[in-house]
Amino acid sequence: MAEPQPLVEVSDLSRYFDVSAPPLERLLQRKSRAWLKALDGVSFNIGRGETFALVGESGCGKSTVARCLVGLYRPSGGRIAFDGVDLARLNHRKTAAPLRRRMQMIFQDPYASLNPRWRVRRIVAEPLVTFGLVKREAELRARVGELLEQVRLSPADGDKFPHEFSGGQRQRISIARALAARPEFLVCDEPTSALDVSVQAQILNLMKDLQRAFGLTYLFISHNLAVIYQVSDRVGVMYLGRLVEIAASDRLFARPLHPYTRLLIETIPRLDPHGEREPVAGEVPNPIDPPPGCTFHPRCPFANDRCRVERPELIAVDGALVACHAVEERRLPALTTNSPA
Repeated sequence: MAEPQPLVEVSDLSRYFDVSAPPLERLLQRKSRAWLKALDGVSFNIGRGETFALVGESGCGKSTVARCLVGLYRPSGGRIAFDGVDLARLNHRKTAAPLRRRMQMIFQDPYASLNPRWRVRRIVAEPLVTFGLVKREAELRARVGELLEQVRLSPADGDKFPHEFSGGQRQRISIARALAARPEFLVCDEPTSALDVSVQAQILNLMKDLQRAFGLTYLFISHNLAVIYQVSDRVGVMYLGRLVEIAASDRLFARPLHPYTRLLIETIPRLDPHGEREPVAGEVPNPIDPPPGCTFHPRCPFANDRCRVERPELIAVDGALVACHAVEERRLPALTTNSPA
């Protein structure tokens, strides 16, 4: 029996930003154009009802992936398909609208993502009006009240302004707005990073309940590995615009393969008798002028001459996908770690 088609398919996705000096300055100083490679050949799939997480240090390209998926950035290359349809072919707004309605985004900062001049009812109703899902005013008010109740707020909260709510409540409003268009796929760009730890747990539990209730598919982006472990089915580890490891969540946290993944997991705080753990060594290289070969090699304790000249590609190893010459050549010592609790 053939496997079901993934809901989201990303193939060799790239996104470059022109960071060149002005033309006259380049001419006088004989400089060439400079490009920041935010994404450089990213490929992954997300199955229906699955939570696929992206994790990595700041600047690795996680949010750029999110913005490319929902159409806020146009990819420089590669392919993004949603339910088998190549999004690059949907150039006309009317053609793209029905498909775009099926994917929505929850942004990182609940204080910046809501219009402070609008009442909550208008904020949540905006997708309903934009996509023409509700015509009558009474039906619109009823639907907004239903959405607010789904995120555990009161319909009466629709008469308030965003400044009257806490950060966690504002993020609930953002989730209600995202659910208004009845999407199938939600891109969650660090939705809990600006919240207190106790509020983070409430929002994560709410999102898991909504996923079960409506069969939602999530792309969940975070730098917090404990959060990733709690919510994800599969995890993609990003470094400098590329995926270096993809594995099931339990598999990744129990037996990480890539040296970068190992270093990230070693930074998770734990109450154990082994003392302080070493932080991730070194600094992320300049994405405008990345190192040759494996971009992680300046920070990797297992790098050799091949790592410095040949860029590794994702290969299947022990139930995971990993881009590492040391793993391929079995030069790394075996490592087993406890999953974060």
